[in-house]
Amino acid sequence: MQGGAALAMTGGLLLGACGKRGGADRAEGVLRASIVGKGEADTQLLLKTADIRTAGLKMVEALDGGALDLGGMSEIPPIFAAASTIHSFRQIAVLHGDVNNQVVLVPRGSPINELADLKGKRVGYVRATTAQYFLIRMLESVALSWGDINPIPMGVSDGLAAFSNGALDAWAIYGYPIQRAIATEGARILKTALGILSGNYLVSAHVDALADPAKVELIGRYLRTAKLGYAWAAANEDTWTRAIAQDIGVPLSYVQDEFHRKSDVYSLRPVDAAAIASQQRVADLFAQQQLLPKAVDVSPLWDDRFNNIILEKT
Repeated sequence: MQGGAALAMTGGLLLGACGKRGGADRAEGVLRASIVGKGEADTQLLLKTADIRTAGLKMVEALDGGALDLGGMSEIPPIFAAASTIHSFRQIAVLHGDVNNQVVLVPRGSPINELADLKGKRVGYVRATTAQYFLIRMLESVALSWGDINPIPMGVSDGLAAFSNGALDAWAIYGYPIQRAIATEGARILKTALGILSGNYLVSAHVDALADPAKVELIGRYLRTAKLGYAWAAANEDTWTRAIAQDIGVPLSYVQDEFHRKSDVYSLRPVDAAAIASQQRVADLFAQQQLLPKAVDVSPLWDDRFNNIILEKT
């Protein structure tokens, strides 16, 4: 997961081929969504815990990358899609939330006390994610470049193992591995992504779903339902943290610690100029770092037709 997002997707290109299915789903009022996030990112868990239901709307997990109507992601996967010839989705809403769950960790007893101390050090990160973005920005803030460190790309599980075994001097990471490393390894947070990341995670819909009036109506229902869920979570933190801990199988203290540190609660926000500009800044940095084949304009990826629903008072 890239920092936690409702309907979290592993990549922007997972919104594919939703037009290939038959008409049965349409008749049943089914909205096919990629829901692969866990914990606070799990919208289905949230709505179940909050006992929030919407008549006529059935959410179906579609994890195979095909037949998807709706998905969620950080600002980054769509940037890579924008640099390709496949633009099969539009970003229809912003889920704004915590950025203090994205950090650079250092091991117990590390002599690294400030970002400038990362020069020449082995730093793990997850490629093409918010972790890579905020790490680049952190380095720039102390006049260091990507070439001034020894960057080591690796997945979350490999990164945790490498960090625990002393193979990394620092680790740019997100989510509950932070709490685990602090609690079991004596790790220390060098810096959080507060002030670097926008906190924007994106809700996206397939263009075929947006061309189908019945699907558009279902997406609107989902957004209204999700708004109720996020409001409930903000008002019922104790119940929500316990449900998360039980569902993902981590100690309750891990979840409570993340909630205690968080920079903001999760809430749906409309598509606006600030959201588009935020994603464009990310795209420009990735292009500057030659992580994209070409510079991209993200504005065509956005669709504000659901703004009125998102701005409705609950």
